[in-house]
Amino acid sequence: MSEPLRIEPWDEHNQRLVENVHPADWKNPTPAGRYNLVVLGAGTGGLITALVASSLGARVALVERHLMGGDCLNVGCVPSKALIRSAHMVHEARQSRALGLGVPDEQLPDFGAVMERVRRIRSEISREDSATRYSEEFGIDVFLGRARFTGPGQVDVDGTPLAFAKAVVATGARALAPPIPGLAEAGYLDNETVFDLTRRPKRIAVIGAGPIGCELAQAFRRLGSEVWILERMDQILTREDPDAAGIVQEAFAREGVQLVFGCQVQRVDRRGDEKLIHLSCPEKGERELVVDEILVGAGRAPNVEDMGLAEVGVEFDTRQGIQVDDHLRTTNEKIWAVGDVCMRWKFTHAADAAAKIVVQNALFSLGPIGKKKLSDLVMPWCTYTDPEIAHVGLYARDAAERGIGIDTYRVGMSESNRAVTDGQTRGFVKVHVEKGTDRIVGGTIVAAHAGELITQLTMAITQKVGLGAFTNLIYPYPTQGDAIKRTAGAYTRTRLTRTVKRLFERWLSFQR
Repeated sequence: MSEPLRIEPWDEHNQRLVENVHPADWKNPTPAGRYNLVVLGAGTGGLITALVASSLGARVALVERHLMGGDCLNVGCVPSKALIRSAHMVHEARQSRALGLGVPDEQLPDFGAVMERVRRIRSEISREDSATRYSEEFGIDVFLGRARFTGPGQVDVDGTPLAFAKAVVATGARALAPPIPGLAEAGYLDNETVFDLTRRPKRIAVIGAGPIGCELAQAFRRLGSEVWILERMDQILTREDPDAAGIVQEAFAREGVQLVFGCQVQRVDRRGDEKLIHLSCPEKGERELVVDEILVGAGRAPNVEDMGLAEVGVEFDTRQGIQVDDHLRTTNEKIWAVGDVCMRWKFTHAADAAAKIVVQNALFSLGPIGKKKLSDLVMPWCTYTDPEIAHVGLYARDAAERGIGIDTYRVGMSESNRAVTDGQTRGFVKVHVEKGTDRIVGGTIVAAHAGELITQLTMAITQKVGLGAFTNLIYPYPTQGDAIKRTAGAYTRTRLTRTVKRLFERWLSFQR
């Protein structure tokens, strides 16, 4: 029987969540001989690996020591997007006067109700990742407990040995706090604990301006908290296109998110219920920030400890994760890895896509025959701020580093009539093509629904559809996707050289 888990607040929603993804009365099955595949970790990478392998006829054991569904369901994508949705609705209500709907009530939103909805949504979706579903519907042997490699072809789960032909490590990663003196003693939140809140922090400081920090900073500001973002660099979202990050940064400033750049956090002290953050800033010297909560939004560490990896010849690093080749095989030829524990793409959809590669390579390839490469994936991603930033392929800096000449076409969302009617004109579509051609090598979209729009560019890259082809697509009018077509039009106009135009004019003159 699995070890009981409890998630605060222990309300009906969290109770239902635990009943699904780590039921207290769960009894591990009797091992079914030698498994084709044993999967360690039931986050997205592990779940999809187990599901695909089982659906193709493999005998599969899936092991999870904590909550099935991993980060995405429990402390990542699902709760964060539910929170962002509520925050967005609040923001829209405050902006309703511009849409002719009168002056909205300025009362602060019910933070407790917002967080209860987050827990409710999470518990509803948890059925998809439940132990019962994977066991009864998919025929997978689900073991709840701690797994450890104990020898060639064997894993031990709390004293029960599982024999395997192949194994996949999909144990993910966890939040990592920076080594700031006094931070642990003062207490802090991260993505694994922030959704436990039931009361709105009046003042909150977010350490790190990466995607997690920026998404949650904007959400908390819209829900009524006073918010500071502390970032050592001179802009937010430093890995993104600078133009794209700049638009989101301007949105933060308009909404009252206070940005503190270039300062080093020296230490944190606690004074009653308050937390004092001591900053050292090159231009302004020493300063002190007083808040009620600190949210750490930077740093992840792979879950590689206490699994016996070294004993079975799997090389790993406590910061970089498990060492894998382009086929996702570890240094042990019978053991593979997938997801945040080994990949630089720390996205749910990346783990999903890579899981299919792992199953193919581990179970259905013969030597080099049938093997797939991780590097062949065309990986889009999105940061769910408002506006969103979505990207696929190369940035301009990537192309320069690789010696690839590019032409760039950019159209502002203000040229999309639907964006104008929606009042969502801040943003753009930017597409990079190989110089002198229309072959798309990368693109960035900043828009209200950039995450939805980027799929068109992803499809174009994977299917080798040139940018010019978008001029022939018929878009429903009006839609914000029309901005992509307008970008294609900008490319097409460059094809209309003076010589070509003269030829057209001469041809038409014969038609008079």
